[in-house]
Amino acid sequence: MWAHAIENDFAIVTKDTDFHQRAFLHGPPPKVVWIRLGNCTTKKIETLLRMRAADVNAFGEDKGAALLALP
Repeated sequence: MWAHAIENDFAIVTKDTDFHQRAFLHGPPPKVVWIRLGNCTTKKIETLLRMRAADVNAFGEDKGAALLALP
């Protein structure tokens, strides 16, 4: 998944801490959006991403940023 994201200029949106750690070790690309909500519905994740859309977009534009953690 990591290599596929790099090859296709994708960001990874995940709840998995492994990607969080890889983002710090390797830096971008790819960028990682780390969802820190615990056990929740897909709807709750969707709501979070919509509410924080401006932050996610700004993160995408920041060339040096590797990780965006969303509570």
